[in-house]
Amino acid sequence: MEEAIMAKKLISPTEISKIYSISYQTVNYYTNLGILMVKKRIANNRLYEARQVSACLKKVTDLKSQGYSLKLICDLLRKG
Repeated sequence: MEEAIMAKKLISPTEISKIYSISYQTVNYYTNLGILMVKKRIANNRLYEARQVSACLKKVTDLKSQGYSLKLICDLLRKG
């Protein structure tokens, strides 16, 4: 299913929640922290680049499993 979404290129917060089994609130929180970047806005809807979301959430999951705090993860992701 993830490959089908990747082909769409842009996905909504609701789709992110369903695909990655995280809450809508977590998507909002990660957006506010700068972990997830909004690619495009249409009216009041945010859209994210599917590949960027996948890569970011994989990094977050990997770093969390290694014991890093979310604040440190944010700092690491911002630095690239």
